[in-house]
Amino acid sequence: MRFLTLIMFLGGLTMTTHAAANCGPALDFELRRLAGDETVKLCDAYQGQVVLMVNTASKCGFTGQYEGLEALYDQYKDRGLVVLGFPSNDFGHQEPGSEEQIQQFCRLTYSVAFPMFEKIHVKKGKANPIYQYLAAQTGVYPKWNFYKYLIDREGKVVDYFSSITSPESKKLLNAIEKLL
Repeated sequence: MRFLTLIMFLGGLTMTTHAAANCGPALDFELRRLAGDETVKLCDAYQGQVVLMVNTASKCGFTGQYEGLEALYDQYKDRGLVVLGFPSNDFGHQEPGSEEQIQQFCRLTYSVAFPMFEKIHVKKGKANPIYQYLAAQTGVYPKWNFYKYLIDREGKVVDYFSSITSPESKKLLNAIEKLL
């Protein structure tokens, strides 16, 4: 974890505080934006927000969930929810395209505006470190595309939802509402 000590001198008064810059463990990762060169420190970008991380695929029976995920993001982003997409080709080779193709598909087909990141592995044994962490916290690696991991404002994993849990499900919506 990163600790930032801030020393302020106000009219001769010296005050030392630990700033809220401490990174929640689920966000203490750096990933590259989809089809781009920019590397994002998740903590810097999303600390203090409720985060829904989803492994995605463009040629899956659950691909229609992009629409619901975008609707969730649009509905709750002003209240502090962010949806983060992580394309993966781990299940049924259902994300075979390049990152540029994935980005174009998501934008043109589902008008995806929520942040998407580099194509990664999420399966046990070869998972990207962020998915290793999510699995360590929940005891569950994704078993298919569109697994959802919910992270609170402190950066702690609080729940996960399988592919069959749609973004519109009351169970998921209630869990998000409690954290907002």
